[in-house]
Formats: sequence, C-alpha cells, structure tokens
Amino acid sequence: MADDLGDEWWKNQPAGAASSPDASDVEAGGDTEVMQQETAPVPAQSKKTKQPKECFLIQPKETKEGATKTKKRKKKKITDILAKSEPKPGTPEDLQKLMKDYYSSSRSVIELEELNLPDSCFLKANDLTHSLSSYLKEICPKWVKLRKNHSEKKSVLMLIICSSAIRTLELIRSMTAFKGDSKVMKLFAKHIKVQEQIKLLEKRVVHLGVGTPGRIKELVKQGGLNLNPLKFLVFDWNWRDQKLRRMMDIPEIRKEVFELLEMGVLSLCKSESLKLGLF
Repeated sequence: MADDLGDEWWKNQPAGAASSPDASDVEAGGDTEVMQQETAPVPAQSKKTKQPKECFLIQPKETKEGATKTKKRKKKKITDILAKSEPKPGTPEDLQKLMKDYYSSSRSVIELEELNLPDSCFLKANDLTHSLSSYLKEICPKWVKLRKNHSEKKSVLMLIICSSAIRTLELIRSMTAFKGDSKVMKLFAKHIKVQEQIKLLEKRVVHLGVGTPGRIKELVKQGGLNLNPLKFLVFDWNWRDQKLRRMMDIPEIRKEVFELLEMGVLSLCKSESLKLGLF
C-alpha cells in the first residue's frame, strides 16, 4: 500500500523535478557566476584608462600655443630700447646718417653723395651740459649785432625746430637770457592758422622763429617765410618726450624735417650762408 502511494506521488510531480540539480550543482553554478562577474568588467576598465591619455596629449599643445601668444605680445618697442640706452649728445654724423637712410630707397648712389654736407656748415653740438640760452650764446656770440642789422620782413635770422607745440613754448621760456629784445614768433599749427602767421610775418620784423617742421614747411611753401636771410637753424635734437623719443625718432617729424631741408636749406648750407646746430 505504501509503495502504491509512493508511485502515485512521483507520478504527480512535474517532469523536470526528477532531474533538478542538487545542492552541489547549485553551488558550482554560483561559483561560475561569481567568476564571470569578476572577469567581465576588465574591458571596461581598459577603456577608462585610455581617456586620460587622450586628454594628456592635448594639454601640451595648448600650453605651446599659449606660450607663442605671449611671445608675440612681448615685442620690443622703441621706448624699451631707448630706456636702456644712455643719453648721448647728437653729432653731425647722426644727421648725415639719418639722411642717407631716409633717401637710400629712392635715390641713386650719386644723388646720395650730393646730400653730404660740409663740416663747415655745422655748429658745435650741445654736449648735454648747456641750457638753450647758454648754447645759443656759445654758437652765436654776435647775436645782438645781427639782430640790430636785420630789417627784412617775412623772414627770421634763427629757426629752432622741435617736435610739438608744447615743446615750442618750453623752449621760448628757456631762452629769455639769450633773446633780450629780439622778436620771437611761435611757428606751430595748434590754435594758429597759417594765414594768420603769414600776416604777422608781413607786418613786423621777426628775429627768432620757434616751431614744428610741418608748419614751417607750410609757411615756406605758401611764400609767407623766406629762408634766404636765415643764418642759423637749430634742431632740438637731444630732448626726449614722455615716451623717451627724440625728435628724429618720430617718423612723421623726421619726414617733415627732410622735406624742409630740401626746400632750400641744403643749398644754403652748401653755400655756407647757413649754419646748423644740434641742441
């Protein structure tokens, strides 16, 4: 009876129950799953290690580009160069060299030689120890006599050329001890029209003219200023502005100076009727 009941019980069980895995099989299967979990993430870790390498390769390139940009910004300016150089007095050779450099691209070798000025037309240059008055007294000891004999209008006996209107006023104030009763005229463009200056030169006798090369050049061009009676032409050569530039370091001023020299000044120097000074 018991055997019949047991047979009926087995018959009532599902078909797969008899072949279900035992405990040892379950444990083995569990171990296999654990091993698979441990080894499976290995490829993912290798992918993660590649990412920082790619970023690392990009970084030096960015640093290099940044360094190049900083180098471009640190270009040497004329102010930096002049700040490191010691002040030294100008010489006639400096003016001659500037003239050759300026005209070298537009003139032949023979024409450049014609620009050479004789040493006799140069006055003693300032050795950086003089004030303007003391320098003018040294280069022109007979100024009082020259001034008294000068009666021609639309002309001056002495021209002092500088870089700006402000510098013109400074020079006029600093030459009080030299000028005495001489009539001085400001020759710059700021707040003064050319026609007004021409009228003033026509009305009265002027002994000294102080100003910028651009305005002086314009007065000569329009016939308001005659250079033939001119005896002295002095350049404000050694003075430096806030950017440490001398008058001839400024391209615009340098260009106007050389254009003025070609308007009769060079021929007067060669004939030795005009003397050049570098203050």
